[in-house]
Amino acid sequence: MQRVSLSAQATVQVAQDLLTLSLATTREGVDAQAVQAQLKSALDTALLMAKNKAQPKLMDVRTGRFGLSPRYSREGKITGWQGSAELVLEGQDFVLLSETAGKLTTLTVSGASFGLTTTQRQAAQTQAQNQAIALFRQRATEVANGFDFKTYTLGEIALNYDEGTAMYKPQMMAARAMAAEAAPVPVEAGLASVSVTVSGSVQLQ
Repeated sequence: MQRVSLSAQATVQVAQDLLTLSLATTREGVDAQAVQAQLKSALDTALLMAKNKAQPKLMDVRTGRFGLSPRYSREGKITGWQGSAELVLEGQDFVLLSETAGKLTTLTVSGASFGLTTTQRQAAQTQAQNQAIALFRQRATEVANGFDFKTYTLGEIALNYDEGTAMYKPQMMAARAMAAEAAPVPVEAGLASVSVTVSGSVQLQ
């Protein structure tokens, strides 16, 4: 018997169905408590409005980074404080997310990213897995026939999955200006590429 190592990869492109919007604000001043209070006020106002619009899976709301850091003079003395607060909107209803973000006037959009929900990713991985396995078996048969063997048996097999690579990166054109005018934040989803690789060995018989 002869052992041959093979590999096969299949890729499936699927629509991104999860949007994450990050909104933030910064404050600075000489008094730490005052800066913290300003940040908390801005965040609480946005959080209350966002929660009123929240719907499970369609738009979930959570707080992000919140913190203060001192500013120092050349002599190493604290001269003031600066801080930031963040709110994160995430879900599958892109219209609801963009409209809500545009209405949160105490915060501005600092970032946006698209991804895949667990359901979408698993479905794509299953499809890619089936295609990769079929391709691996096809190659194993072709190799066996090419070397004048009648058949083959599988040896050790490994399957590797990726997490979904974005094929199109959305542009947040004028997001801050749009948000300031209480208009929907411009967002557009693209495609994600999900791949599965099957590698291993076969015994030619």
